Amino acid sequence: MQTDKKDIRALSKDQLREFFAQQGDKPFRGNQVYEWLWGKGAHSFADMTNISKETRQVLEDHFVINHVKVDKMQRSDDGTVKNAVKLHDGLIVESVLIPTPSRTTACVSSQVGCSLDCKFCATASLKRMRNLNPDEIFDQVVAIDRESRLYFGRPLSNIVFMGMGEPLMNYNNVLKAIEKITSPEGLGMSPRRITLSTSGIPKMIKKMADDNVKFKLAVSLHSAIDQIRTSIMPFNATFPLAELREALEYWYSKTKRTITYEYVVWRGINDTPKDVEALVRFCRFAPSKVNLIEYNPIDGGAFQQADEEALKMYISILESNGITVTVRRSRGKDIDAACGQLANKSQ
Repeated sequence: MQTDKKDIRALSKDQLREFFAQQGDKPFRGNQVYEWLWGKGAHSFADMTNISKETRQVLEDHFVINHVKVDKMQRSDDGTVKNAVKLHDGLIVESVLIPTPSRTTACVSSQVGCSLDCKFCATASLKRMRNLNPDEIFDQVVAIDRESRLYFGRPLSNIVFMGMGEPLMNYNNVLKAIEKITSPEGLGMSPRRITLSTSGIPKMIKKMADDNVKFKLAVSLHSAIDQIRTSIMPFNATFPLAELREALEYWYSKTKRTITYEYVVWRGINDTPKDVEALVRFCRFAPSKVNLIEYNPIDGGAFQQADEEALKMYISILESNGITVTVRRSRGKDIDAACGQLANKSQ
């Protein structure tokens, strides 16, 4: 691959039209190429069958399509599919297809490695190598949509940004990817079927609200007590709960959309009534619901899933305070595809 060729997907539709005009061709060709790139997910110029061979050769001479490749695919006993996705520079990220009887969800990555330092997450043990480009995020979704159609006979229905990386530390590229995913000229998916999960970067949550995004927000919370949250998520010392709470109040005031708190209960860390009561108080600042997540141990074993009694206590106290709570059982544990387990063991 020649390094002096530009990835064509970095060009807007107007730039593509301008390129063809400069080549003495009809600007309309730019519309055709744009549709192939984003509407049909073309991986090569040869795929563009309604464009002449001569025009395809012009594209070959000037551009590349740095599409991702599914380097390794694993299928869990429960139907979950994990992809090790190779990027054009040889780096690997992982994405997951999670099927249920009523939907198929893509869990996609936004960074190679992660910018943050959560002690319970395998991805945090990886050095952040770089942010993913919008097309690399888009390609993960296209690959999972194809697998959903192949294995489950239906298109992808939902997307969660809960894979490798902190989406708000790659804000511009994530939003550009979502724009392509939701555009009628792209995949045409409703933004209401997309959830961005963040560990909580207050100023970026406010920016999302100001940018009037239409997708859903989930916050990886895990404790509503600063001392405990900092011990398991050290960046909380920089972005304490008071700042996060203010940002979430701002989010709700601008969007009027409920916030989901992702929350794991660990034995000996956050499994007491005091922890639940702090969570109840935190939930009162803006309409929210709590998603209790089954923990998936990673190497080392410092974090252990709390006893079932602790989960029942959380559910009982939250519900008695009028807070909606759901329990998410892990999927794909046998192939290290569950929450917190994405660590590029294949690399």
